[in-house]
Amino acid sequence: MDAIPSFSRILGAARHIDPVFLRSPVASDGTLDALLGCQLRAKVELANPVGSFKGRGTELFCATALDAGEAICCASAGNFGQGLARAATARGHACTVFAAERANPVKLDAMRRFGADVRLAGHDFDAAKHAARQYAVAHGLLFVEDGAEAAIAEGAGTIALELLREGAFDAIVIPVGNGALLAGIGTVLRRLAPAVEIVAVVAGGAPAMKLSIEAGRSISTEQADTIADGIAVRAPIASTLHYLRGCCDAIVDVSEPQIVQAMRLVHRHLGHVVEPAGAVGVAAVLAEPARYTGRRVSTVLSGGNISGPMRERLLAA
Repeated sequence: MDAIPSFSRILGAARHIDPVFLRSPVASDGTLDALLGCQLRAKVELANPVGSFKGRGTELFCATALDAGEAICCASAGNFGQGLARAATARGHACTVFAAERANPVKLDAMRRFGADVRLAGHDFDAAKHAARQYAVAHGLLFVEDGAEAAIAEGAGTIALELLREGAFDAIVIPVGNGALLAGIGTVLRRLAPAVEIVAVVAGGAPAMKLSIEAGRSISTEQADTIADGIAVRAPIASTLHYLRGCCDAIVDVSEPQIVQAMRLVHRHLGHVVEPAGAVGVAAVLAEPARYTGRRVSTVLSGGNISGPMRERLLAA
């Protein structure tokens, strides 16, 4: 299906999305700004039923792209699967989600609570995706791939519309996994605020998306070794890379210590427990402070579904 989001459809997306996912708050703190050397505004996508921004896109997809009663299948590290399961089952669609055998138990339990038939396969997300694709073909299910469906990116694009209503900013730092968040936000900002610098962020231990976007072709890696499971992509979607390159001015990587430090700063100064993938925007500012000095910088705290051990590590700091 078409993976390229439409600006006009983003403008009309909110009417199809459960309001519980919309108009999320923006957090800031003067002490944190002083530490970072910039004015940071963080869009807090945590206080909704699925604990992440994924509910926006999955709501829009299930409301507009499915036939009545159509059964679906996907792969997920956890947040996308929660959003898809909630949106699909509420509309009468059976939803099967494949996840890696070592996926975050907190996310697995949440997907089951939202009605997903959760199946574990493979050592990482991309192995689970391969199994999900095969299962969908074998059982006549629609395979829904995060990052490859325009409606999912269009739902994420509503974040950019809301940020612009809050006021102007000079740069935005965005976590990038399969790319739906970057595609949606980039589509809006390139149209409405083209002067905004868009910086996409990957984990250094999972560089496939950075390598692929920069090269313009899919470059798979043998591993995606990072605590940021939500952006631990090993095999990028080739068909989206050219569009994603146009949605960002730079794509950078951050280290594991920088991710942990960012999580701690968000907790200490903004009062939010955020999962590693949700903190990489702040980590990018830590990694390259000169790029952002004195500027108004937006980011997205994209998820808060943190594992038990990671929560203990964070709160012990």
